[in-house]
Amino acid sequence: MTLNLTYKGNKWLSGAIPALLIHCCIGSVYCWSLIKNNIAIEMGVASSQIEFAFSLAIFFLGMSAAFCGRFIEKNVKYSSLISAICFTSGLFLTTVAMHLHSIPLLFLSYGCIMGIGLGIGYLSPVKTLMLWFSEHKGLATGIAISGFGLSKAILSPFIEWCNANYSIYVTLWAISLISMFCMLLASALIKKPEGWVETTDKFSIKDVWKIITNSEYIKIWLIFYINITLGLCLISFEKDLCLTNGIVAVGIISSLTALFNTIGRFGYSSCSDFLKRKEIIYVIIFASSLIVCAIYGLNLINIGVATILLLCVINAGYGGGFSTLPTLLQSKFGMGNISTIHGLALSAWAWAGLSGNQLSNLVINRMGLGYEHLITIVACLYCISLIITLTIKNKIWKIKRNN
Repeated sequence: MTLNLTYKGNKWLSGAIPALLIHCCIGSVYCWSLIKNNIAIEMGVASSQIEFAFSLAIFFLGMSAAFCGRFIEKNVKYSSLISAICFTSGLFLTTVAMHLHSIPLLFLSYGCIMGIGLGIGYLSPVKTLMLWFSEHKGLATGIAISGFGLSKAILSPFIEWCNANYSIYVTLWAISLISMFCMLLASALIKKPEGWVETTDKFSIKDVWKIITNSEYIKIWLIFYINITLGLCLISFEKDLCLTNGIVAVGIISSLTALFNTIGRFGYSSCSDFLKRKEIIYVIIFASSLIVCAIYGLNLINIGVATILLLCVINAGYGGGFSTLPTLLQSKFGMGNISTIHGLALSAWAWAGLSGNQLSNLVINRMGLGYEHLITIVACLYCISLIITLTIKNKIWKIKRNN
């Protein structure tokens, strides 16, 4: 592997712009809370019956990223193309499932097929950007992953407008067509720097085992998992939480929280460039989240203001956890197989996808408890994450290659 950092080419045209195009498209998955009720009405079922579609989408996102890391490292153009096909076809088939009133087909299309497109698309541009911006890796991942949060900010008003004037079919068709165009353009533009030669070494099962059994990797996996679980816990019920606390401008709040999600992705990762110990970012994320949970739970300010503050801060920390993860892993395990290692860590996203909105669903819908009880549980889990983060060691762990 050649570590020549003087690369030829345009890092914006070949790296940053394609990354933003891909992530702005696949980030539409976070608009689930704005479309799930319309889908349920069209299918003639309760929204709780289709909630698992979102969980499946996040699960397949994480698992496809975990298993496709090596494939993505080999050919980023092909992986971007496959992502475009899976993501847009999954959205289109979702409308077919609605027409047929088939919940299993909805789970297959929105959950499985679209979820695979999400995972491959999410991981595809990350290493490429880190190579182009080799001296500012945090900034690079922030650029790529901020598109995931920016998508919700852009699409929320559009979806609300479509919901008011057109059917849910039109909304999903529009998102599908726009995404197909943007993602195909991205797959044509994206490429790694000419000076980079990908390693030809095989990443063996033994190497994978060494990573996933490493104590520091386990700690990173756990804090990432908990951060996503708690973020999804609130994001998936964001609209309901706002309405419960007297906030009717849901579209505006959705765009605002998406903006904070984007700011968190870009801001936290950019700040990590100036920190030797990248895990400090997670300490800040968990501490700030604990503070807003306390403000909400103890009724220290107006409930409407507290709700908005809670959603904004947790969305920022949720996004920042994603964008800081690649640089944290790179600081502990090196750059050589970062897509594979990053993909393995994204398996936490898969399991969080199954537990995040299901936690909210369990507490609110099945147990019949209030949001104050849910926020108490969230605060306790943030406290656990903070303690785990403080135990992460400041050392680099090198993978011994198998010849």
